[in-house]
Amino acid sequence: MELDRFSYRCGVIDCFNEMVRAGLKPMALAHPCPTREERESYLPFCEEICGQYGTRFFPEDDMLLTDLFPLSANRGTFNIIFYREESVRKAYEALKEEKAALRAAGTYAGEVRRRLACAFGALLGYPEADCLRMIASNQEREPDRID
Repeated sequence: MELDRFSYRCGVIDCFNEMVRAGLKPMALAHPCPTREERESYLPFCEEICGQYGTRFFPEDDMLLTDLFPLSANRGTFNIIFYREESVRKAYEALKEEKAALRAAGTYAGEVRRRLACAFGALLGYPEADCLRMIASNQEREPDRID
C-alpha cells in the first residue's frame, strides 16, 4: 500500500503534536513546503489536530536557518511550527532576532553561531550532544557573511 504525500505529512503533524503535548518537544516543525499554497493546504488539519492535543501552531514564512539542518532543507520554504507554551514561541522569535543582530554586526560565526544552532535544537527537544553531532555533519551551511 502506498501512502500519499498529504496523508503522510498529516501523520507527521499528528505525531509531533502528540510529542509537544506530552512535553517531549517544546516545539516541532512540519515538513517544509516549497510553496505557500501547499503549506496552506495543511492548515485545516493543523487547526483540528492542535484542538485535539491542546497545542498551538503558526505558519512560518521566514524560517530560522541555522547549522543544525542543511541550508536547502528550509531556505525559501514555508513551514508550520507547533508549540504548547507561548514562551517557546517567544524564545524562537528571540533567536531569529538575535541571529539578525549578529549578522548585522558581522559576528555570526564560531561559538556564537554554534550556540544559536544548539539553542534552536533545544527548542526542538534535541539534547546538546545531538545538536553538536548534527552541526558537525552538516556540510551545507550559510556563509558567515552575507554581502
